[in-house]
Amino acid sequence: MKFLQRLGRSLMLPVAVLPVAAIFSGVGYWITTATGNPNNVVGAFLGAAGGALLNNMPLLFALGVAIGMAKKSDGTSALSGLASWLVVTTLLSPETMALLRGIEEEAVPAAFGKVENVFVGIICGLIGAWSYDNFKDTKLPDALAFFSGKRSVAIVSAAISVVAALILMFVWPIVFAGLVAFGELMLGMGPIGTGLFGFFNRLLIPLGLHHALNSVFWFDVAGINDLPNYLSGEGTKGTTGQYMTGFFPIMMFGLPGAALAMYTTAKTNQRKLAAALLLSGAISSILVGVTEPLEFAFMFLAPVLYVVHALFTGISMAVMQLLPIRAGFGFSAGFIDLLLGSQSPMAENPWMVVPIGLFWFVVYFLVFRWMILRFDLKTPGRDDAWEGGEGGAEGSEIRKDFLATAAAFIPALGGQRNILEIENCATRLRMELEDPSAVDEAALKRAGAAGVMKPGGKSVQVIYGLNVQFVKDAMEAIMSGEAEAPADAAVAEPARSAAVVGGAAGSSSADASSPSGSTGRVLRLRRPLEGRVVPLSEVPDPTFSGEVMGPGAAVDPEGDEVDVVAPAAGRVSHIFDTGHAVALTLESGADVLIHVGLDTVEMKGHGFRSLVAVGDEVLEGQPLLRVDLAAVRAAGHPTITPVVVLNDPSARIEM
Repeated sequence: MKFLQRLGRSLMLPVAVLPVAAIFSGVGYWITTATGNPNNVVGAFLGAAGGALLNNMPLLFALGVAIGMAKKSDGTSALSGLASWLVVTTLLSPETMALLRGIEEEAVPAAFGKVENVFVGIICGLIGAWSYDNFKDTKLPDALAFFSGKRSVAIVSAAISVVAALILMFVWPIVFAGLVAFGELMLGMGPIGTGLFGFFNRLLIPLGLHHALNSVFWFDVAGINDLPNYLSGEGTKGTTGQYMTGFFPIMMFGLPGAALAMYTTAKTNQRKLAAALLLSGAISSILVGVTEPLEFAFMFLAPVLYVVHALFTGISMAVMQLLPIRAGFGFSAGFIDLLLGSQSPMAENPWMVVPIGLFWFVVYFLVFRWMILRFDLKTPGRDDAWEGGEGGAEGSEIRKDFLATAAAFIPALGGQRNILEIENCATRLRMELEDPSAVDEAALKRAGAAGVMKPGGKSVQVIYGLNVQFVKDAMEAIMSGEAEAPADAAVAEPARSAAVVGGAAGSSSADASSPSGSTGRVLRLRRPLEGRVVPLSEVPDPTFSGEVMGPGAAVDPEGDEVDVVAPAAGRVSHIFDTGHAVALTLESGADVLIHVGLDTVEMKGHGFRSLVAVGDEVLEGQPLLRVDLAAVRAAGHPTITPVVVLNDPSARIEM
């Protein structure tokens, strides 16, 4: 599942260009059809502009997958994906096949004329990403030094692609022929066969293999020729168009309903980004019937939704064949084609598409919304990694303030080569080190760390505070060469989060850490969750029990799916990417962290949903997060929830 979600996010970059391309192509087609002049300059110009992208969609996907699936892509992976695509598609082209087999090009199996598809594009992208990850640091002998490092990536990708092409040379014709034979088998099954055609048409979209089925039902492979007969008006009234009609309610109404469901379930702080993608995709689906921008937005992120979508399409196709409704298209099942196609002699009650479509809009909206919320599906706007994580742009602005800290941390951790992996949770760096004994704890604390933990094996955790994400980003930038360590590596005190002041961090000055300079104040807070209140010392995590983060208390919560509410009125100062923790600045000036469960960052957001955004003013008792405690328990994590005062080491919490 994680692989599919990464793949889905990789496709967001090329998918983002498809809506405008679809509209250009659709409007161009409408102009040439409405004027009856296929050589209309404006229509031909717009059609060519849109077709330049739509016709090369598999290539865009090859580049997008190569960029998105590489661990630390810098453009070399895209070049590698392009090299793979060129090698595979050229070797499998009809011209090459005719040459290799010593036959005329017309005698080459039809499958090789359809080799430039999304399935092949994704394979080439994966080859490019894998080649980049594994060969970007390759060092060759001095005589071949020019080809060392990143210059070797595209070469390796091309070599692997030759092998992939040889395999596809035998596999692809079998797959293509099998799909055609399957389509011919469905012909005699009436509405059930039409429904199966719609179902498998959608299921095959991710692989680009739907063209094989389409050729059976829409063109003259099996004598149906549904699409040309409808456009020419030479078919059979009441029959012609039956393999196209059912797509109109789904493309014009159903998928936009799904888009609305995804928007309304998106996290508050991601809705604008989700809206940009979903709205443009809905417009292209409604107007011109180009559904890929919407479908690729969730088919890999939430595959179960895509199966439901395919099932609904099949039902729509079967039902529309039974009803006295016939509508067809020349481009796709959008509004423009419905309007133009209604003038065909083969059209029958095309206006009924609208009320039936409204029914499907409601069905898609309700079903998608329920499934997204019920199963916590990571559709656009619900997966922080989908948009690169919170604060991506902000991080690039703030990162300079943390470069000094990062520059001090790296040598204190044994140097760059000693750091195998680096992640962060709410307040700490989580790392895998080659040699944990090389860690200089004193140097880390001088650089701003509150403490160091060694859970065992090669794992090391450095407790820093709420700004830990920026420190991690700065460390990665220095280690990858994207940024340079400052000449003066002195750590500015403001860069360190207030979370590390007090307790085990070693500060005892209340005036330096408390907003008001007060000592021993009592904060009377509402419980953020229902459950038993326990002392912080009972939390089975030394960071909290030792008050490294600050003083507080904890709640041992009850129930399964619950809301985490504000313990007092204040402002949301931070929400963590994975939704497992939230920080508030209360009206009293106290900074309070609510950390749901222990080690729940490892759940990558599964079971957590943010209900507010950073900067929101909240009232006491207002829901902040929605948590599936059953999922937390199932993942093996304690649900005990610390509530900690970050900026007053002498404070005391009463709930």
